[in-house]
Amino acid sequence: MGRIIAITNQKGGVGKTTTSVNLAASLAASKRRVLLIDMDPQGNATTGSGIDKSSLIATTYQVLLENSVIENAIINIDKAGYAVLPANSDLTAAEVELLSVTNRENRLRLALQIINHDYDEILIDCPPALNMLTINSLAAAGEVIIPVQCEYYALEGLSALLGTIEGIKQHLNPKLQIAGLLRTMFDPRNNLANEVSNQLITHFGKQVYNTIIPRNVRLAEAPSYGQPIIMHDRTSRGSVAYLILAKEVLMQESKDKLI
Repeated sequence: MGRIIAITNQKGGVGKTTTSVNLAASLAASKRRVLLIDMDPQGNATTGSGIDKSSLIATTYQVLLENSVIENAIINIDKAGYAVLPANSDLTAAEVELLSVTNRENRLRLALQIINHDYDEILIDCPPALNMLTINSLAAAGEVIIPVQCEYYALEGLSALLGTIEGIKQHLNPKLQIAGLLRTMFDPRNNLANEVSNQLITHFGKQVYNTIIPRNVRLAEAPSYGQPIIMHDRTSRGSVAYLILAKEVLMQESKDKLI
């Protein structure tokens, strides 16, 4: 059964989609069977994987509303080595339409049961808000990776997110766990960034990944080419960081299997 990881932060602009796309590609480079699910109506994980979101027939929206089976919506990205359940602006309507359907919080979880065994890792790129799409994502996942930009309001936003995760755990998904906090867009020359990084380690200890994702021009420009960073510039600092993160995530998985 595939490991399902939601990549989420209720705060936007923290590197959530960048992490989703590049971790998917880096895990695929480690010979894992990977599915990336785009649960954000902006569809940035979709375009960042080289898919034209305007030409899509079946998307996450159709799957959640049960107008399409999930197998028909998944697109294999052969060059990058992973598959995508894509999204576009149609998904905005799902936020409203799901409110009036039965078992609305579990639509994604039920859809994934059909294809779970086809993948080793399933990553969910969540929208930067607490809505029915995020709730579906957290209800379906076993673990959460939280990208955190080391800036002034980081810890404040993190507190709200942890409360949300605890609420989902109590009412919908008792198996949900935090896989780790990931420091993103990090500039070691910035004193505030170093201070926030130290605070994260003080408060969360081993839940903070050792890997730090740096601010990197090549990493920032890769989505405009519709490519993960390891395809755009494999030798860049951003690419190396995500490959190291993938190893850390896989080591975490191995330890869990031994327990």
